[in-house]
Amino acid sequence: MSLWAWAAWITAIAVSFAGLEAWALVQGRPTLSRSVWIWSKAFPLLPFLAGLLAGGLAVHFWWGGIVCFATP
Repeated sequence: MSLWAWAAWITAIAVSFAGLEAWALVQGRPTLSRSVWIWSKAFPLLPFLAGLLAGGLAVHFWWGGIVCFATP
């Protein structure tokens, strides 16, 4: 897959996020931050699991310790 396809996908995510946030604000519905707070109240481990996911992705994307993926 080309870099442009990935960039388009990430851009589509950002645009859809902005659209959903705007729609929630106009409709008086919960935004993403309010929804995450509600979910965290019901499931207190959620922020820690999200942190594990974010940390795992950071290691996957930016860790230079794997020789075959290291930049020349």
